Formats: sequence, structure tokens, C-alpha cells
Amino acid sequence: MAITLHWFLPTNGDSRTDLSLGNAVGAAGSRADAFGADRAPDLDYLSLVAGAAEKLGFTGALTPTSSWCEDAWVFTAALTQRTERFKYLVAFRPGLQAPTLVAQAAATYQRISRNRLLLNVVTGGDDVEQRRFGDYLGKAERYERAAEFLTILRQLWSGEPVTFTGKHLSVENATIIPAETWPEIYLGGSSAEALEVAAEHADVYLTWGEPPAQVAEKLDAVRHQVKNLGRARLAAGELRFGIRLHVISRPTEEEAWAQADKLLAGLDPESISRAQQVQRNSQSEGQRRMSALHGGRTDNLEVSPNLWAGIGLVRGGAGTALVGSHEQVADRIAEYHELGIDEFILSGYPHLEEAYSVGEGVTPILAERGLLAERHS
Repeated sequence: MAITLHWFLPTNGDSRTDLSLGNAVGAAGSRADAFGADRAPDLDYLSLVAGAAEKLGFTGALTPTSSWCEDAWVFTAALTQRTERFKYLVAFRPGLQAPTLVAQAAATYQRISRNRLLLNVVTGGDDVEQRRFGDYLGKAERYERAAEFLTILRQLWSGEPVTFTGKHLSVENATIIPAETWPEIYLGGSSAEALEVAAEHADVYLTWGEPPAQVAEKLDAVRHQVKNLGRARLAAGELRFGIRLHVISRPTEEEAWAQADKLLAGLDPESISRAQQVQRNSQSEGQRRMSALHGGRTDNLEVSPNLWAGIGLVRGGAGTALVGSHEQVADRIAEYHELGIDEFILSGYPHLEEAYSVGEGVTPILAERGLLAERHS
């Protein structure tokens, strides 16, 4: 299967230097000025990012969910009216809204956007963050609820009345008017619960950017889960794999690493220490694995060829970047692709300029190698 490239929409604001935007520090409550950004996440700016990514051939963009960013549903619905074919991977938390309401919203979104919605299920890795939204379930229970939610959501898309009684969610004779196209489900996570739910319910399993050997082990674990499910997996079809990575790509390797060093130089020890404390408090297994790559150190951050863990020093979640020449970044993408990863969700600071750097520097190389899915014209 060919490679599909996606970009990222920074709905918490954008910056040339502040890696902490949208990070664990932000999750702890510091979003400076309105958003703490050189570029506020207003509709005009994010229209530029989305429009550039569309023009450059990216298929769509991930839009995050948390208390430190704009609402992904509302913002991307507006952006569908400013782009033509670009898809939006809307991150949302199952259980904060009833599954029937989400199914109804998704169907409406598909109709007004001409089928450009994708859904990123985020169960939440932090009790403190979840309680801001009024959710008091523990991590294991959140995954149980996510499985029930996705069961109901998929059944509702059939258009037939759904009655379901679960441990956390129940509906009786629930119906929606489904849209023509199912909004594919993307679900990530590194815990056993995450792998189990993704294997049964997701269309795309997402991993953060760990070294290839670790990613290979994780994908094999998910494949094993899928195999154990047998016919129970058939409702969701074939499972695909994706990865979330930052990128610093330049014409030469020296230029790329100079930019990485520049970003790192802008981080003060206090910010790093504060972010690391927040990350240590996270219940996310994926966050634990990200943090283990750098261990809070500011040296030896190249944890695999061209894979830099410096971003994870202050940013929670996806904390690694591909750093190198356009050829080297293309090589690393091809390496992950050989493991079975077909979808790449990329980002860079700032997101407008870095979209051009990747789109004009890396994408043509992947196309020349015959690795890319058909690009938008």
C-alpha cells in the first residue's frame, strides 16, 4: 500500500521557537496570553496552513483535543468551507458526548464537507485533564467505554435502530441519518488496553515516533490482537497503521541539525523540569515510552538515525522529530513504511513554513521512488 501524508493544525497557536505550545506544560494550565503563541490560532492563519498543506499534496491534517486548544469539530467544520479536498482528522474524547450525538454530528459533517471527516479517538491519559471535562473514570474504564462507544457508533452508521446496554454506555432504539461515507477511526496508544481496543474497532492504529525496532514490536502486538479476534474484526475491515512525527527537513543535514539545536537552545532548564514533572504524572504508557527516549537529558537526543527526542523535553505526546536532509527524511519514512506503516501524520514549527519544507523537499523524493499515494492536483 502506498504512503499517505497528513499534516497538523496547531489549534493552540504556532511559533518558530516555542516547542511547549500544546504540551504537557500547557495541559497543566499555562497557555500564555490567550494561547501563548507568536501566531494565534485564528481562522485566517489556520486557513493558510490547511490551504498550503492541501496545495502541497497532503491528504489531510490532524487537529488535537484538549482544554488548551480550540474545539476541533467547530474549527475544522469552518475550514472545510475554505478548502476543497483536504480532510480533517478530528481528535475527540469518547464518552464526553453521547455516541448518538457524535454519530449525528459526524454524519452532518460528512454531508457539509463532502465526506472529508476522519476521527481520532483519544481516551485520555491524564485523570487531571479528564476531570476538567467532568470525566471521573479511570484509565482502564475509559478504554472499556471507548470500546462500547465505537461499537454503538459503527452500528448506528448502518441506519438501523440500535439498542445497546453496556457497563458505561447504553442506548435504546437510537437512530441517525448516516452519510454516504464512513469517517474512518484512528486510535493510538501503547498500553495493552489501547492495543486491544484498536485491534477490534479502529481503521487505523496510530503510534508515536519511537525507533523502528520498537515500532515494529508494537505493530506485531497489534497484528497478534487482530489475529486473535478472527471474525470479530470483520466489521471494521482491514486494519492499517500510521505514525505521528515532527519533522525538521532541510536541503542539507547540517542545516537541519542546526535548526534542531536552535530550537533546543530556546528551552530554559526550568521549563524542561516543569514539563518533565507533568509528563511523569501522566498515566499514558505512550507518554512513558516517549519520556524514556530522552530521560530528561539534553544530550544524546538522537535516539535512532535521524530520530531526535528533543521536542519531547517540553512537549507532551508525540515528542520525536525526523531531522536531516530531505533525502535522509525520505529514507526514514521509507524505513517506517517497510514495517507496515502507510499513514504519516507530520508537523513542524512553524507549521506553515515547515509544510512547504516537507512538501517541496521530501514529498517529491517519495514520489520519485513510487512510494506515494496519488497526490491532489
